[in-house]
Amino acid sequence: MEKGKELIGIAQRMRALAQTGLSYASNDYETERCQELLGLSDRIAAIVSGLKEEEIAACYHPMKEYVTPKVDIRAAVFNARGEILLVREKADGRWSMPGGWSDVGYTPAEVAVKETKEETGLDVRVERLLAVLDKRCHNYPASPLYVYKMFILCTVTGGELGGTFDILDQRFFPLDALPPLSLDRTLPENIRMVNELRHHPERGVVLD
Repeated sequence: MEKGKELIGIAQRMRALAQTGLSYASNDYETERCQELLGLSDRIAAIVSGLKEEEIAACYHPMKEYVTPKVDIRAAVFNARGEILLVREKADGRWSMPGGWSDVGYTPAEVAVKETKEETGLDVRVERLLAVLDKRCHNYPASPLYVYKMFILCTVTGGELGGTFDILDQRFFPLDALPPLSLDRTLPENIRMVNELRHHPERGVVLD
C-alpha cells in the first residue's frame, strides 16, 4: 500500500512538472519531451491503480476538470530587528514576500520552505499558519485567476542571502520603509497583517 502511494505521488509530481513544462516549452523538442513525460506518468498510475492509461489521462482532461482556486503561498520571515524579508521580482522589478504557486507533491509548509530557499538562499523553519485570504475580497489588482493566498510564519535557521534566476534582489526592510511592492503578490496591508499576527498567536488564523 505504501509503495503504491509513493508511486502515485511520483506520477502526480511527474505530471505536474510535465504540464508546467508544456506551458513554457519554446520548441517542438521540449513539447515532445513533456508529452512523453505525461505518458510515462499515466503509465505508472495505470500500473499501480489497475486502470487503463486512457482512463488515467481522461481524469486530467481540461474539459472535464472541476475548476478550483489556485493557491499562492507566501512566507513571512522577520529578522531580530523586526524587519521583513522581501524579494525583488524579475517580472515587474517590484518587491514581494517570498513564495509562489503551490506545487503538486509538496505540503503548504514545504512550499514555504522551498520557495524561500530558492528565492533568497535562506533556510527557514515553519512556525505556523497566519492567514488564508480570498484574493477577490482584498485590494489586489484584477486577475483572470481565482486565488487563495496562504501566509506562513517562518524563522531563519541558516543559509545566506543569494541570487536566483527569477529574482533580482533579496533584503530585509524596516516596516516603515518598504520598497515599491508587487501588488499582485503582496499588499502593504498583508505585511501589516502578518507582523501583527506574529505577535498575537491567540488570534488564531485569519480566514478572509
